[in-house]
Amino acid sequence: MTTPVGVLFDVDGTLVDSTYLHAVTWWQGFRAGGHDVPVAQIHRAVGMGADRLLDHLLGSERDRSQDELVRAVHAERYAPFLNQLRPLPGAANLLRACHERGQRVALASSATPEELTAMRRALAVDDAIDAATSSGDAQRTKPEPDIIEAALRKLGLETNHVVYVGDSIWDIAACAKLGVPCVALTCGGTSRAELAGAGAVAVYEDPADLLAHLDESPLTVVYA
Repeated sequence: MTTPVGVLFDVDGTLVDSTYLHAVTWWQGFRAGGHDVPVAQIHRAVGMGADRLLDHLLGSERDRSQDELVRAVHAERYAPFLNQLRPLPGAANLLRACHERGQRVALASSATPEELTAMRRALAVDDAIDAATSSGDAQRTKPEPDIIEAALRKLGLETNHVVYVGDSIWDIAACAKLGVPCVALTCGGTSRAELAGAGAVAVYEDPADLLAHLDESPLTVVYA
């Protein structure tokens, strides 16, 4: 057994309540681009980067002439929410608890720098964060593991010294490619069964639930 030295956190849907805001504003973007995509399908794709999300939902052989419009409308419609974002229950306390245990804490996000700044402002716990990533830190987005590798570099840690906390099957898939254990939270809207089935080493309701069970969670002990 080894105790993880670092904890990497996804932010959208894991620490900040933004998943459904992204789903609806992506829906608006798709509509502007002439694509009728059900919100439920969009929700299940949130967690991918914008490039992969469009390929996943519209197909790689599509007419791409409206792609920039789709992305632009999503960004425009999401922007007013940046000052309204709220942390999910227990998010700040969970980050602080990990920090106080002597673990290095990273926000492993592929959000834009502006979005990351807004989410950090909502969390209001910068003194417990050792590193953070944004879209400029990785070429490929989830389910590729580039952003996790970027966070590891910023912390100066190896894959066998960390655990990751996310809310989507894309987080779990990215972690699996590096052999990093992924703890999953259902607060992003994906079910416990689906997260467990995708390979999460443990599943909790939200940051508060994970914090309540921290001593027996994989954030304290990882079975190597």
